[in-house]
Amino acid sequence: MLEKDAKERAKRRKRNEHLANALKEKGNDAFRKGDYVIAIQRYTEGLEKLRDKQELYTNRAQAYLKVHEYEKAIGDCEWALKCNEKCIKAYFLMGKAHLSLKHYSEARQCYEKILQINPQKESLFKDCMNEVNLEEKRIKDEERAMKEVQSGKLAALSIKELLQKLHRPDQSVLYYAGGIRLLAGTVKDCTEQTLFRTNNGFSILGDNEIVRRGFCAESKNAAEVDLSVSLLLLWQAVCTGNEENQRLLLTHPDVNAQLPKLLSSGVSEIQKETLALIYLYSENENGRRLLVRHLDLTKWLQVLMMFVNSPDARASSAINILSDLTQEERFKTQCRVMLSTDVLPLFTQLLTSAKLVNQAALARCIGIMGNLCADVVIRMQMAECKECWQACLKLVDEYFDVSTSKYQECLFAVLGLMMNLLLESNVIVQYFAVDISGRCMSLLRDKDGRIVTRAIGVLSRILPASSSAVEEVVKGGVVKKMIKFLKAGGQTTCNYGIKTLSICTRSNRQAQEDLVKSDKGFSVLLKLLDSEDEMIVGNAALCLGQCLVVPGAATSLLNSSIVMILLKHAGGDARRTSVQENAAIALGKLCVAEPRHIFQLRKLNGLAILNSSMKYVHSV
Repeated sequence: MLEKDAKERAKRRKRNEHLANALKEKGNDAFRKGDYVIAIQRYTEGLEKLRDKQELYTNRAQAYLKVHEYEKAIGDCEWALKCNEKCIKAYFLMGKAHLSLKHYSEARQCYEKILQINPQKESLFKDCMNEVNLEEKRIKDEERAMKEVQSGKLAALSIKELLQKLHRPDQSVLYYAGGIRLLAGTVKDCTEQTLFRTNNGFSILGDNEIVRRGFCAESKNAAEVDLSVSLLLLWQAVCTGNEENQRLLLTHPDVNAQLPKLLSSGVSEIQKETLALIYLYSENENGRRLLVRHLDLTKWLQVLMMFVNSPDARASSAINILSDLTQEERFKTQCRVMLSTDVLPLFTQLLTSAKLVNQAALARCIGIMGNLCADVVIRMQMAECKECWQACLKLVDEYFDVSTSKYQECLFAVLGLMMNLLLESNVIVQYFAVDISGRCMSLLRDKDGRIVTRAIGVLSRILPASSSAVEEVVKGGVVKKMIKFLKAGGQTTCNYGIKTLSICTRSNRQAQEDLVKSDKGFSVLLKLLDSEDEMIVGNAALCLGQCLVVPGAATSLLNSSIVMILLKHAGGDARRTSVQENAAIALGKLCVAEPRHIFQLRKLNGLAILNSSMKYVHSV
């Protein structure tokens, strides 16, 4: 009997679940159409079929938020949490409802629960908490501003009076421009910024057709230029340090559409003030988020990069903004869209015109492009651009003729960009490998140690792409040069230098012989094998093993501590397995080339490690 009842209940639940799902879909359809009352009805009918369906509670709560039924939304979220205590959507919607009711501490508690449930929701948590903080500040600011108006404070009253004058219809463009400048000069603090907002200051553009037409004009006359500059100065005054005003300005459709056009206007004064306004956003995290959320930034990389041609402060301002924006992943994603068609042709033109442009700005611009290469899609597109490589090489060539400090910074940045691009391997890279390595060899004579280090870094990444490039640099004495730098260089130089040597000695007999001749008794390699940097140790062991084929090389190490050093690394617990493997291979090759090393190995009880290393020896 009990079993029959259980089956009947299961059957009934399955039928009700099917009906509840159908009603949920009808509710979702109504919600998408904006018919929130019908959506609530359908979700309610669904809950009558199945009382413990969490999605119906959260969906109905979302609909209640749309019709401003905040208490009911909170109630539904509480029911959803009874169904599923880790329902993130329920805490999110409950937080929204509490925020609308000005329950700030309760809203924060809801968002903190989201982070506790899923620490990977940190970005959502930050956005939500920022929204609470801004709303709470907005209310306090508006209450304070209202008190100042009621107390008859002159500055507060003048904001309202000036805005009323600006709303007078059918005045001249110059009348409005002058009034806007007066207003901009009046806004000094947060209270005045708040009064501008609460007195509908942002409606100047929408409500006044003369102001709007002058601001949006494609080709502006002198009065319209003055008007646009006045507006930009006013917006800087009302938005500095005021995130609520920043949000309202950026969501205005005319401002949103005009900003990139103003940047491209060719009118220096307009460009200067537009850049200053945008920098108010880009210099802090919340402002950047507003930019990437509300603006289409696909063309901004190209537009801002154009200012590298400017000889004045506009170049620095534009590059500052670009540098800030590259911190946002969404900006990088948007940069992909126009990269090949618009950005790279402009970038290569700037590189090839390095003598003529603002070189300080160009150096920073190249650095920004290098940073954008952290995005794999951008890096691949750039690495496949033949013109980009040609432009980089041209800049390197010109450096030998123009050795100014500013040009030196451009070269330093280009070498860094090339290093990043060489994380990719393709036919274009192979095509330019000999040319790139040749330029780097010439740069090894430079007096600037930073340039030398980066030139070695480029060598370490370009040589694996071409055996011809390896042959050329070996003929040019790369081994002797690297030994010299390894004797005196810092850790970064050593990292790149030993990597370069390990590539050259891998298959080039001349390189192997040059190393044995240049590094007497392998003193430099022995020193590198004692490094704390595992990358250096691994490449030093690899390099040593590759050079032991040279007659007499292994014999020259008989009175050294090489067996002990290699044994330590081969049997050690390095994080990089290549350290153990390369040391084991070198140890095996050492004993094969000079059997007398086996006696030392036997003394150190290292035969077991040698035996295990033989499989590596036979595989190479």
